[in-house]
Amino acid sequence: MPTSKTATARALIDPEVKKQAEAILKEMGLSVSKSFELFYRQVIAQKGIPFELQIPNEKTMKAITNSREGKGKTFASPDELFEDTGI
Repeated sequence: MPTSKTATARALIDPEVKKQAEAILKEMGLSVSKSFELFYRQVIAQKGIPFELQIPNEKTMKAITNSREGKGKTFASPDELFEDTGI
């Protein structure tokens, strides 16, 4: 049985965020309306936000910043990484 799609949801968001998100959705073949519906359906299925929300600690934020700036250690192989981290 088809559903009646007559409800409206409105939100104010940053114009640049909207532009970037809509470009990605378009590449995926999704309309803004369909993506909102998918998000809402996942909220229902997960009984909450369908992804983890957390604030990174200071050490993690420093690592993220360094990575974005091209700083930090690099490894030639996973084995080198594991050896450096003691795994």
